[in-house]
Amino acid sequence: MSWYRNTVWFVKGLREYTRSGYESASKHFNPADVEVDVSGRSFLVTGANSGIGKATAKEIARRGGAVHLVCRNKERAEVAKGEIVTDTGNRNIFVHVVDISNPREIWTFAGKFKNEHKLDVLINNAGCMVNSRELTEDGLEKNFATNTLGTYILTTALLPLLEKADDARVITVSSGGMLVQKLNVSDLQSGSGTFDGTMVYAQNKRQQVVLTEQWAKAHRNIHFSVMHPGWADTPAVRSSMPDFYQKMKNMLRTEAQGADTVLWLAVSSEATKLPSGLFFQDRQPVPTHLPLASTYSPPEDEEKLMEVLEELSQKFKSVSPG
Repeated sequence: MSWYRNTVWFVKGLREYTRSGYESASKHFNPADVEVDVSGRSFLVTGANSGIGKATAKEIARRGGAVHLVCRNKERAEVAKGEIVTDTGNRNIFVHVVDISNPREIWTFAGKFKNEHKLDVLINNAGCMVNSRELTEDGLEKNFATNTLGTYILTTALLPLLEKADDARVITVSSGGMLVQKLNVSDLQSGSGTFDGTMVYAQNKRQQVVLTEQWAKAHRNIHFSVMHPGWADTPAVRSSMPDFYQKMKNMLRTEAQGADTVLWLAVSSEATKLPSGLFFQDRQPVPTHLPLASTYSPPEDEEKLMEVLEELSQKFKSVSPG
C-alpha cells in the first residue's frame, strides 16, 4: 500500500500544498481573524531563527505579543531577533539557546523558564530531516530526538505553566507527509531496515499528530492543534530535500504563506471554537488519514507511544542539572 499512499499524497500535494493551493484557499479566509492585538500575551516559538518559525514570530510580534525565540544557534537567533524588532518595533523579543535534540537541555531550560516567565501559547516548530541515520550524544536517532522526543519533553515540561494561562494553546508544526505513514511503535528510532530520512521524518510527523490527539484528551484547559504548512520555500526544505526543491521551487509557498495557519491557530478566536486535537491545513481541520490508506492505529499503539516517550523523558530528567 505504500506506493498507493505516496502517489495519492503527491497528487494531493500538487493540488493543495503548493502556492496555488494556498491562493485558492485564502480566498475564503476572513482577514479579521488575525487582525488582533495580542499585547500582554506570551508566545514561545521553537526553531524561530528562520523559515516558518521566524515568519510566525514576526507576525505575532507585529500584533504586540511577547515572543520567546528558542533556537539552537545563538548568533542566528540574535540576527533574527534584530530583524523582528526592526520590522515590527516590538522590543519584547527574547532569545533562548536550546538544542531541541538534547533532552537534558530542554528540561533545564523549561525549569528555568517556568520560574521567570508566563506562557500563553507554545508553538512547536523546530524540526529536522537528517537523511542518514545519525545518533545524538545521548545515543538517540537525531530525527526522533528532535521531532518527537524533543517536542514531547518541551510540551509536557511547560504544561504546568500553560495550565495557569487563560486561553492557553499548543500548536505543533507537522507535515502532510505524515499521511503516508502508519504509527510504528516497534521501531521508534529507525534502527532496523533501510534508513530513509524522508520516511523517518514522515513517521515523526505522524507521531506528532498522535501526541496532539492524546494531549487534547488529557488536558482539557489547553487548546491543542497540529498543522501542515504546505510545501514552502524554506532553508530547511532547500538543505534537506534538494531534489524536491529543484523540481518544485517555482510552485512552493512563501514562508509567510506557510506560517499563515500557525498564526491563525495562535492568535485567532475562531481557532479555539473548534475542538482541541485537530489537524489543520489552510485554517481548516482536515482528515489525518488518506482514503483507503490503512494508516489507522489501534489505541494500544497510541498509548504505547505515550508510555515510551514518558519513560525516555523521565530518564533524562533524572540526570538533568536542577
